[in-house]
Amino acid sequence: MKCKNIHLFLFIFLFLPAISVAQFFPTPPLPVEIGRAIGQDSSVTFRVSGISIIGNKKTKAYIIRRELLFKEGDTIGGRRLYDIIHQSRSLVYNTSLFTLVDIFPEFQDSTDLHFTVTVREKWYVYPTPQFQLADRNFNEWINTHNADFNRVIYGAKFTHYNLSGRRDKLDIYLLNGYARNLSFNYSAPYSNRSLTEGFSASVSYTQNREISYKTTPDNKLAFVKAGKFVRENFSVAGTYIKRTGYYWRQTFGVGYTFNNVADTILTSSYNPNYFNSNKAYQNFADINYTLQYINVDNNAYPLSGKAGKIGVRKRGFDFAGGVNALTFDGFYVKYNDHGKGWFTSLALMSQIALPFKLAYINQRAFGFGDYYLRGLENYVIDGPASALTRFTLKKHLATFKIPLPFKSNVLPYIPFSFYGKIYGDAGYAYQRKEFDTRLNNKFLYTGGFGLDVLTLYDLNFRIE
Repeated sequence: MKCKNIHLFLFIFLFLPAISVAQFFPTPPLPVEIGRAIGQDSSVTFRVSGISIIGNKKTKAYIIRRELLFKEGDTIGGRRLYDIIHQSRSLVYNTSLFTLVDIFPEFQDSTDLHFTVTVREKWYVYPTPQFQLADRNFNEWINTHNADFNRVIYGAKFTHYNLSGRRDKLDIYLLNGYARNLSFNYSAPYSNRSLTEGFSASVSYTQNREISYKTTPDNKLAFVKAGKFVRENFSVAGTYIKRTGYYWRQTFGVGYTFNNVADTILTSSYNPNYFNSNKAYQNFADINYTLQYINVDNNAYPLSGKAGKIGVRKRGFDFAGGVNALTFDGFYVKYNDHGKGWFTSLALMSQIALPFKLAYINQRAFGFGDYYLRGLENYVIDGPASALTRFTLKKHLATFKIPLPFKSNVLPYIPFSFYGKIYGDAGYAYQRKEFDTRLNNKFLYTGGFGLDVLTLYDLNFRIE
């Protein structure tokens, strides 16, 4: 069982009264009188006479208006009206600021429509205790380390998801335990008057008692650990964000990292290729660019739409040697709603890093983040070049709401949606001969079935 955001899951059920319900439900049909007008004349057009916004206590109204596909004075064809309302609901909901978004049109006269946008804001402020794992994922913690609580990282996190009402987010971490981390991150996606530009800034200091120093021939991570800290890392980064229209986003980022590990890690007993250098400390810069397109119904659990990304990152100022690398990566995914509760998705992902003679820390391929073959989550497959495809067939099984035993306007019920699925993945990771492993340089494929459970805040619990 794979459980994302386990600390958030525990927090939600410990502090239910402070949490709002969030699931994106289908857009209701147009009001009867508007549907009748369109039925009588499919070429009819409507003028947007006004827009009212209700329920935004913290969020600035212009942040919501930024996501609407219509504005006062626009003319909308009757045949496009429902789609425009549905897409506008998705755009507003995908800001992740609201648990409910409704858009209701009503006649002002025979051709003028007034739109009322009703939102219910999420709980934005989270001073939360933290429970994190030192391992790659939940499966590894359970299967490899027998859920050892000595491998837990604990502390506190303060997050504000809407600091000034402009969808700006502030994160502060204070963590101790198996690792230490002090970090600060602030992002402001709308920093200019036209709401097309933004920025982010972050700084972080981390100490680790254990790090992976190589990948074994059977595709497991080998760790070095000691009573003292074996790695310290300091990083600072900033990004400039450019959003064009509603679905396109560009980011330009720069960062600096200082990475220092215990000298023994670079010896022949461990991994001389860890930094591709005989120095146990490295200072390097990262420069990156990303072009992203997202047009889906729900960012957290898409069922229809498409998304894609291409990115390039340059690490270091030389082309080869040390930690220098030039990395290209990208993905494309298409989600299809076939009606009657049936859905499919097809995803393509790939990355390549140059030159192929890379430091170990730059060789990550399958097994990190969301870049893996389902069924092989417990394995790490490194390599400078890799590609992956995923296919999923889903069936909506049930949706219901469980009312709470106490009355609350913030949380009147807990929603649940269940989706059964079958899936198949295929991938290939190229690795140089001297670092070859059991799963490198061969065609890999997996398949299976599972169940997705969607609940509060679009949290997705997967059993596969």
